[in-house]
Amino acid sequence: MNEQYTSQPNNDQRPFKAGFVNIIGNPNTGKSTFLNAMLDYPLAITTPKAQTTRHRILGILNGDNYQIVFSDTPGIIRPAYEMQKLMMDNVEEALEDADVILLMTEPGDKEIKDEKFLDKLRKARVPVLVLVNKIDQTDQARLEEHIEHWKNLLPQAEVYPISALHRFGLDQVRHRLVELLPEGAPYFDRDQLTDRNERFLVSEKIREKILEYYKKEVPYAVEVVVEEFKEDDRLIRIRAIIYVERETQKAILIGHKGQALKRVGTAVRKELEQLFGKKVYLELFVKVRKDWRKSEHWLRNFGYKK
Repeated sequence: MNEQYTSQPNNDQRPFKAGFVNIIGNPNTGKSTFLNAMLDYPLAITTPKAQTTRHRILGILNGDNYQIVFSDTPGIIRPAYEMQKLMMDNVEEALEDADVILLMTEPGDKEIKDEKFLDKLRKARVPVLVLVNKIDQTDQARLEEHIEHWKNLLPQAEVYPISALHRFGLDQVRHRLVELLPEGAPYFDRDQLTDRNERFLVSEKIREKILEYYKKEVPYAVEVVVEEFKEDDRLIRIRAIIYVERETQKAILIGHKGQALKRVGTAVRKELEQLFGKKVYLELFVKVRKDWRKSEHWLRNFGYKK
């Protein structure tokens, strides 16, 4: 199988390389923005709010002689309830099954929110790259200080300054990742972009708009389940349930005469039509599941697993 991929149309004899590059870091350092920029596709949702990413998402980048399987993970926090514990389990898993680990930081980051992850990085048996993101938001002196700080914390790591938003430094990182990947056959089909299905992508787009449009606790108390996704040549019909924890949250989410929820639906529909390239009919409903973020039963039903 390897031989099939050492004789690609580029007519060189480079061995095919494939592996898992797992991205970890504090909340809001730009992990999802980096993934989307590397894939040149809006796979992971991005907002300025912490804990936007809840699940581990794979994004697959294919080149002539490589397949990089990126893994985007939730931002590192000290978990306060069951859902956050499961989110941090995803981060720990990402440290264990990586071929290369990317630690995303930004100028001003002096530590990881949970220091046990820093200890795990020091003991990592695979290459660790520290990415200093958002360099467009700092000056040269502060950037050099930040780079030196992380070199001292993780002496075995390589440090790369980047701007994921402006795509600065990404080619250098990609080139280095290909160098570090092990030789082997691809893990996924060469035209596959992610391990997630359309229903998951739709639910994330809905949650993204809720994070953007609502304040305080409401966005964090939301879970979205796509109950119906039917597609024909002209139209995609989608029915989704938005779960919250309190009746008051439900009232805020729906808004006066349903206007707030309608705003969410309109924005999501437009993005989905652009994403899928066809008309979308979207129905949204809101239900209450009391304290679902603390319930092992509901977390399991909503796809949060150890």
